[in-house]
Order: sequence, then C-alpha cells, then structure tokens
Amino acid sequence: MTAKGLVFLVEDDDDLRLNLGDMLRHLGYEVNDFDNAILFLQKARRYSPAVLVTDMRMPQMSGLDLHKALLDKDWSLPIIYMSGESQSQEIIDAMKYGAIEFLCKPFLQSELIQAIDKGLRQDSERHEDQKRLLLVDSLHKSLNPSEQSILSLMLMGHGNKYIASVKGLMADTIKKYRGQILSKMQVNSLAELLTLCKGYIPPTSKH
Repeated sequence: MTAKGLVFLVEDDDDLRLNLGDMLRHLGYEVNDFDNAILFLQKARRYSPAVLVTDMRMPQMSGLDLHKALLDKDWSLPIIYMSGESQSQEIIDAMKYGAIEFLCKPFLQSELIQAIDKGLRQDSERHEDQKRLLLVDSLHKSLNPSEQSILSLMLMGHGNKYIASVKGLMADTIKKYRGQILSKMQVNSLAELLTLCKGYIPPTSKH
C-alpha cells in the first residue's frame, strides 16, 4: 500500500471510473474501484487511511443508501460524493450523514484531490485516536478499583483536596495515589495524562 492511502472509488460510468482510477494511481494513490455499491459492500475490506469517492445516483443502490449501509456497519469512512444532477435534498442528506465533500460534475481534478487528501487526513487521525483509546482502556484495567475511582475525578479536573474530601482520605494519601496512577498509565505528568485520556470515558466505578 502506498503512503498516500487508499481510495475506494464507486462509479457506474465505466469511462469516468477508469479515467479517475488511472489519474489517482498516477498521482500515487492506491485505488480499489467498483462499478456498483453492492459490489463494494461485498468486496471492500477495511483499511486506514482510506476514503470513499462515490457517485450519488446509481442503479440498485444509491450513494446515500451506501452511506447508510456503512453507518449501520459502524464503518466510519470519509465519503466524497460526485453527482451530475443531484437535488438539493440529496446534498443536504449527504452532509447530514457526514459527507466531507459534494462535487458537482464536471469538477476540477484539484477539487477532488483536495477532498481526498482531507478525507485521508481525517481517517488517519480517527484511526490513531482509536488506537490511543484502546491503549487507555487497557491501562485503565491495570488500575485497582480505588485508583480507577480517583482517576475519574482527576480527569474531571478535581484537585487533591477535593478528591481527598470526596474519598474521605488525607491529601497526602491522594498524592500517593496520583503517583501510582501516573506510573500505571505510563505518563509523567497530569498534563500528559489528560492528553492521553482525551475523549476517554471511564466505566462507572462503584468504589
């Protein structure tokens, strides 16, 4: 796979699909092209970074229907729509579902490339976030229940005195807990901990 990432291309117009595929490959992208959405759903395999470039109006399954199917599969793939004659409601629905761009045919090559690069960046960032959150979850499980409970309060921005009051412990004891938590979470400071755990929601502790 090339460093630029993978472009899934779904277009029922054979000439356009082949021309776009050749152009993208020439520019260094990996391209998997399909002449209909159903075939894409059957054959495509998850990869990151990747982006989907799809026609809006196609036989059997439209671009919007494909988008819905991907959402149902929990496949958060950045999607770029191409269309020659879409209605405004189709454009609104595409953006509501999370499309990153809607290109009206004919469009400039530069417009497509800009949208693809944007999508690949988004997908790469999403993939890295997923890996980070999986790591955080694994490290969180290494904490004992008391440490997990205190970590939750730390992530909410509470200081030692407040946590000590809530837990009925001495501030010095909380300070020791914080040191143990930082060590187990493999960070050196509260700032690093907050960065590592950004977007992580710890399971509710009963302790």
